[in-house]
Amino acid sequence: MNSEFKNAKEAYDSIPIPAELNERVQAGIREGKARRRARGGRTVRRWAATAACFAVLLAGLNLSPTLAKAAANVPVLGGLFRVLTFVDYDRTEDGIHYDVSVPQVEAESGLAEQVNAVIQEKLDAHLARARQDWDDYREAFFATGGTEEEWAGREMDVIVNYEVKSRSDSRVSFVVSFGEGWVSAMEERYYYNLDLAENRDLTLRDYLGEDWVTVCNASIQKQIDESVDEEGFTLFLAPEDGGFTTVDETTGFYVREDGTVVVCFPEYSIAAGAAGIPEFPIS
Repeated sequence: MNSEFKNAKEAYDSIPIPAELNERVQAGIREGKARRRARGGRTVRRWAATAACFAVLLAGLNLSPTLAKAAANVPVLGGLFRVLTFVDYDRTEDGIHYDVSVPQVEAESGLAEQVNAVIQEKLDAHLARARQDWDDYREAFFATGGTEEEWAGREMDVIVNYEVKSRSDSRVSFVVSFGEGWVSAMEERYYYNLDLAENRDLTLRDYLGEDWVTVCNASIQKQIDESVDEEGFTLFLAPEDGGFTTVDETTGFYVREDGTVVVCFPEYSIAAGAAGIPEFPIS
């Protein structure tokens, strides 16, 4: 890490946090919970109604045919499979704007069923976590003195989408993104590289050969080195500060239409947040 970036990071880390801040927030949350307990049955009924509404929302997202695009409107992506938009949902409810578009692989393949199940599980977890995050934030907001007037207009974005990066008669590479934006923003991406003919996940070794680790590491490090500007600044962290060291079997990647392999790292994992989700075409 260059000295300018390191000094800035140290200065940020050394910013004093008021000792009473955490206690005030926690006290507010405790007060809010106490108020809810005091309301007794009314709280239970309200929570049950909220839970029921959310269950209906999940059911609509997962099951309703009116929310899914017709298969006839989706082009065939190869001879052995199709990638369909299983859920297509854009709606605001209880302060949360849901913009959800989820894929499903349609193929005579056990692998397709497994991938679809994993995507569904991640969708359910993401929606539930977003709802809980929003409820926790709202609870803390009012418990620490926030007013209805101040709360009005606040909205959380929950975004799920996907992009097919490449496809052939039997192979497909696509990315599913899960995002949440409110007080802060976060995005997680999951990468799927499938061979439906051989019924298996494709790996970096399949595309880059037995020496795939060396090939990837050399290409990635070269691109990181080239990111340093004239003043020696880069958004990428040094290895000793948690920056890039090596790829491994868990490293995410996708494949472009031209066959280029693009290796990807989670946000904040090897670089400052301003770098977003780092991507490295391997050449």
